[in-house]
Amino acid sequence: MNSYGTLFRISTFGESHGPAIGVMIDGCPAGLELDESFIQAELNRRKPGQSKITTQRKEDDAVQILSGVFEGKTTGTPLAMVIQNQDQRSKDYSHIQDTFRPSHADYTYEAKYGVRDYRGGGRSSARETAARVAAGAVAKLLLRKSGVEIQAYVSQVGSILAPDYTTLDLSQTESNLVRCPDTATAEKMIALIDQVRLERDTIGGVVTCVIKNTPVGLGEPVFDKLHAELGKAMLSINAVKGFEYGSGFGGVTLRGSQHNDAFYKEGVRIRTRTNYSGGIQGGISNGEDIYFKVAFKPVATIMQDQISVDKEGNEATVSGKGRHDPCVVPRAVPIVEAMAALVLADFLLRAKAARIS
Repeated sequence: MNSYGTLFRISTFGESHGPAIGVMIDGCPAGLELDESFIQAELNRRKPGQSKITTQRKEDDAVQILSGVFEGKTTGTPLAMVIQNQDQRSKDYSHIQDTFRPSHADYTYEAKYGVRDYRGGGRSSARETAARVAAGAVAKLLLRKSGVEIQAYVSQVGSILAPDYTTLDLSQTESNLVRCPDTATAEKMIALIDQVRLERDTIGGVVTCVIKNTPVGLGEPVFDKLHAELGKAMLSINAVKGFEYGSGFGGVTLRGSQHNDAFYKEGVRIRTRTNYSGGIQGGISNGEDIYFKVAFKPVATIMQDQISVDKEGNEATVSGKGRHDPCVVPRAVPIVEAMAALVLADFLLRAKAARIS
């Protein structure tokens, strides 16, 4: 489906090389001050052509709000936003009209629908995520009223790892091209991405996201667990291959006596001395930091010839053309934040219906 959310619900539309992409938000409460400059700033963090280590496609990604706002505040009616596409080069994709690119959605879209928009991948393109970032910016504005802070950063490129988030100053994330708050690590990451780009190849990485000041009680106890919805949201992002929260896979090496997060009281708050749970217990937020990692594969389009097949199953050579990121994670940071914000905004509204007082 093209929609996400229960009460704070979004529906995105558009293709990579179509006239525009956009999003409709249904369920945004009335009276929210809508800072259009903030929405645009979030889109600018995601837009292509922003540095030497990203795709050189040039898009302003200027957002236009069509409905749902009056005198700077939301009205409670559907909020529609549109972003015009400007720098399409559809001729770069004519050579794949009848062939399937390795590790792309070409074959599966063709098999499912019997037709596909081969221009830039059509609906399967990560261009669609700009609409999510616009909606996520609105969700962030809503979450601000509850003091919730969401910060993602690049924690790994290839085999290069950044230190644990608890040792970093996350306010430095935007201080370099790769969006890693550790300067020394960032320099190594940038050098690696640039090297891979010159080799006409791509490389993957990891985005870590930290959510602070989450109210206690967000999430549902069975199928709509908070971590389950965060996982679903992250895995819906293009090129994502893995999701891990809290202690994750590393937690299996610990004993229960080591892994249990002991409670204590700090003022009026109940807190935990450790946070292997990742801020979520029983599928419900406990007020501690929510932290998770999102793994992104190497971008599937490489500037090299690859052996594939055409629609008839005949062997064919696919040549890499067009403009593509050598590593997606620097531009994925605001996308991860946006999807996290959409999940939390939805649960924040749902929590208001959980009890009478």
